[in-house]
Amino acid sequence: VQLQASGGGLVAPGGSLRLSCAASGFPLDYYAIGWFRQAPGKEREFVSGITWSGIITDGSNSVKGRFTISRDNGKNTIYLQMSSLNPEDTAVYYCAARRVQPVGVFPYDYDYWGQGTQVTVSS
Repeated sequence: VQLQASGGGLVAPGGSLRLSCAASGFPLDYYAIGWFRQAPGKEREFVSGITWSGIITDGSNSVKGRFTISRDNGKNTIYLQMSSLNPEDTAVYYCAARRVQPVGVFPYDYDYWGQGTQVTVSS
């Protein structure tokens, strides 16, 4: 059972990135998926999550309207589309899977974690 997060990188302020979270070893169909981020010296923060049926839970107000989570069960992949990025979005982004519904907003709610992908927003 593995989750592989990808799509991070260096982007200028105002830019966009799409992160992907691909699962292997199990189907994501009946899992709730969460995206978290962790900046240096800070706690891991819930960004957004989606249930197996597509119900979305957003995280902090700082990402609402800028980040959009989606899932493609056929590809066993979850996406996080991020736009209007600013330096405060710089962090390692993690995806996580939870065997029960609904979406959890705490790291301890999740059973499986990806390795993280670095997002750096800088000019």
